[in-house]
Amino acid sequence: MTAESSLFDTPATPQSEARRLRAAPLAERMRPRNLAEYAGQEHLIGPGKPLRIQIEHDDPASMIFWGPPGVGKTSLAKIIAATTGASFLEFSAVLSGIKEIKQVMVQSEQASQMGTRTILFVDEIHRFNKAQQDAFLPYVERGTIRLIGATTENPSFEVISALLSRCRVYVLKALEEDQIVSLLRKALEDRERGLGNLELSADDDALEMLAGYSSGDCRNAYNALEISAQIASDRKEHGKSGRITRAIAEEALQQRVLIYDKSGEEHYNLISALHKSVRNSDPDAALYWLGRMFAAGEDPMYLARRVIRMSFEDIGLAAPEALNLCLSARQAMEMLGSPEGDLALAQAVVYLALAPKSNSVYTAYSAVQADIEATRQEPVPLHLRNAPTKLMKDLDYSKGYKYAHDEEGKVAAMDCLPPSLLGRTYYQPTEEGREKQLAQRLEEIRKIRASKHNR
Repeated sequence: MTAESSLFDTPATPQSEARRLRAAPLAERMRPRNLAEYAGQEHLIGPGKPLRIQIEHDDPASMIFWGPPGVGKTSLAKIIAATTGASFLEFSAVLSGIKEIKQVMVQSEQASQMGTRTILFVDEIHRFNKAQQDAFLPYVERGTIRLIGATTENPSFEVISALLSRCRVYVLKALEEDQIVSLLRKALEDRERGLGNLELSADDDALEMLAGYSSGDCRNAYNALEISAQIASDRKEHGKSGRITRAIAEEALQQRVLIYDKSGEEHYNLISALHKSVRNSDPDAALYWLGRMFAAGEDPMYLARRVIRMSFEDIGLAAPEALNLCLSARQAMEMLGSPEGDLALAQAVVYLALAPKSNSVYTAYSAVQADIEATRQEPVPLHLRNAPTKLMKDLDYSKGYKYAHDEEGKVAAMDCLPPSLLGRTYYQPTEEGREKQLAQRLEEIRKIRASKHNR
């Protein structure tokens, strides 16, 4: 039932439902009808598991299903409605606004007064803004509806706290390849809802390929199987074997299905994996995650900017040439574009992974920022101020300043921090790469300055 449908509409007849199913895609036809047919999520619906207990006890609490596409969020919501005898109302966050929400809520309230329980399933609930999500709150609190929201995004960031606190969050996992293979084989054999009437068979490696390339999304796997079956069936009609081979599976897939959303959580998960692989000096993993992001269509300039950041956040002065290399890689990418310029970023990523690591400047600057926030903004000491006018000189601007180039060792016995922060040390060089030389130079400077202070 869509948001435009009414709870009081005449229910579909078995004949009309059968016609609808015959015309539906394979993924819709093979949708599980009960928990026995449902695959995966054993951590939630296995015996004694939390969601299973909630369903068996007909617990009316609202819930959020968080998981990747094609893992059965909608199916599970429909099974809950069927198991608990509730009306099922499906609502799309992409197609609906405040007006539609209020209309559905009124219908639900009327149904509740007549003793009908309603499960309102909101697909892609993260696409609703705050005002739209707020509209659900009073009805969820009164128990007028039992809300089941589905999202591929982290609900901590995408669902308002008031609504989130009234829902139980269940995390659904991507299906394993063997689970998807099993579902595909059942679809091939099922004569009622699946492809059994075509009397096709399939090689194990063909089904494994379809399952592997679906990236855990069962809907994508079913779609690929349906195309594979069409190809095999056409060949069968022309006297060839009615068997789905690996070659047919490759033809059906055309291109790999990658779970990716440039503005979603997976985007941040992948860039995090790339950055942490570089930081951990693992060039193989770094190249893999870079390749994953390129394959998913990530903006090359975004990757270039992140790689530049890694050069000064994690390598820093241990290998200062890394920054220039990354800037050059960005320039090459800008000139050549993708895929020609991809190799420039790959080269930079490998170099960063193998370079000596230092976050000393990053740590030092973070400490500076913390002190700026925590301490009062003291005026610049007089001896550090320029005195271009007579008035400024009369006010002791620049008095006591010592020109370092005129001093022994090019270091003056002069404090440059505000009085309240005298003696504060921010930069602590490591013993890695070229920074080891900087550490030696810093120690030398400190000794010169200490000796002049003691004179």
